[in-house]
Amino acid sequence: MSSRLLTREELAVDPVDASQLLLGSFLEADGVRVRIVEVEAYRGGDDPASHCYRGKTPRNEVMFGPAGFLYVYFVYGMHFCANVVSLTDGVPGAVLLRAGEVVAGEDVAFSRRPAARSAAELAKGPARLCKVLGLDRSQNGVDLTSASSPVRLYAGTRAEKVFSGPRVGVAVAMDVPWRFWIDSPAVSTYKRGGKRRPTKSA
Repeated sequence: MSSRLLTREELAVDPVDASQLLLGSFLEADGVRVRIVEVEAYRGGDDPASHCYRGKTPRNEVMFGPAGFLYVYFVYGMHFCANVVSLTDGVPGAVLLRAGEVVAGEDVAFSRRPAARSAAELAKGPARLCKVLGLDRSQNGVDLTSASSPVRLYAGTRAEKVFSGPRVGVAVAMDVPWRFWIDSPAVSTYKRGGKRRPTKSA
């Protein structure tokens, strides 16, 4: 497994490009290392599905850079989700880490997710990924490019085949194909967002 940390310069690119870089990379925290197999790209002012679409707030300020920091948010009153900040300082953008394969610390991961029926299910989805890594809002804003950080991001090998499709569960811009994944049993299940139109009776 790689021991080279990704650099701030490598991550200071458009979130769509950063997504390609992050697939196959490794995120390590609190005794567990995960290989990233699924991500979603989010920009700022031109992306209505982004947390930064309406400007900077105390919640999303980490997303405004600089690149290489961890943005963690709380959703549905029960789950944490982790993002890698990209683009340049002052320009918002990030990549949501949707799923991963546990490659080290599997016993610790299972202790955090005892309901998982297999290793592939441990970090299958953004909330599960945060759970096995022990991530919550206390890690929001940590520097992923620093060897002394409690959460570190290591370079991986670029996948030969990358798949893409619509993002999962967003209320707007549902068909933007900025979800990216590689072949892995840990990739999460696609669920379209937005309001469903009522079906017409015959």
